[in-house]
Amino acid sequence: MAKKFASQGDMTEKEISFTQVGDGLYAFTAEGDPNSGVIIGDDSVMIIEAQATPRLANKVIECVRSVTDKPISHVVLTHYHAVRVLGASAFGAQQIIMSEKARAMVAERGQEDWDSEFERFPRLFEGHESIPGLTWPTTTFNGRMSVYLGKRRVDIMQLGRAHTAGDAVIYVPDQNVMFTGDIVEYHSACYCGDGHFHDWPGTLERIRAFDLDAIAPGRGDALVGRDMVNAAIDSTADFVRSTYRPAARVALRGGTLKEAWDAVRAECDPKFGDYAIYEHCLPFNVARAYDEALDIDTPRIWTAARDKEMWEALSDA
Repeated sequence: MAKKFASQGDMTEKEISFTQVGDGLYAFTAEGDPNSGVIIGDDSVMIIEAQATPRLANKVIECVRSVTDKPISHVVLTHYHAVRVLGASAFGAQQIIMSEKARAMVAERGQEDWDSEFERFPRLFEGHESIPGLTWPTTTFNGRMSVYLGKRRVDIMQLGRAHTAGDAVIYVPDQNVMFTGDIVEYHSACYCGDGHFHDWPGTLERIRAFDLDAIAPGRGDALVGRDMVNAAIDSTADFVRSTYRPAARVALRGGTLKEAWDAVRAECDPKFGDYAIYEHCLPFNVARAYDEALDIDTPRIWTAARDKEMWEALSDA
């Protein structure tokens, strides 16, 4: 019998928090589930991350309506993963923004990601019948673009590869606040199955260089204050390095994926074993670290067949 991912047994509803991270800026968080962000402009609202389904997106909308009645005009998606994007239709926004690379990843692997995440996260995909299909952007950019919500400027930027090759961050300069997507996590494991371990720490340092007053991370609590911001950047970098290095050592000496798994567990379990979705992320993280050490630059597409192949390689894990 094939092994199952830890997230398949997680059916407990999470407690939602809606935290102000700046004037007119909010983080929607839910105990390690995917976060969303809210930016209120002069005349309209921008949403960061659309959730996995319209059902979950409506929970974000309820929180938005608790603080403003302005229309939602923009949805910005930091990357292509299904749990971040498939709820977009609920917002009724005229503009859906992704990086050009993230859009290419929707075309290349969006359906496969939807299929595999649907199997891995049954709770997040409750109400999936209302998803109209893959989420495609109306607007894409390379490098950087700015959106003006009245007088409020919002900068959407690619600072480097990390969680995926198409990652974007959203910066609100008048408050010195950033929405980082899954480049930064707080007491939640990084999912590295589509990641770029060599690039990720440098991307984190480019975020740190903004000397931010607050971050809304991809998962975990809102980070308010520079001490909390820097602690989260440090712990995310430690997670990425602690995952990659032991797996790479095994791969480069010709060891097996199972040996890499054991080496990563020995390094990471004591430090990160209590992080949200840690057990779920671990097999993907080890497999991707092993591949990257062998110079496979583009992450392989995750499919049901590949999941089975991975579990067979980790059959004693």
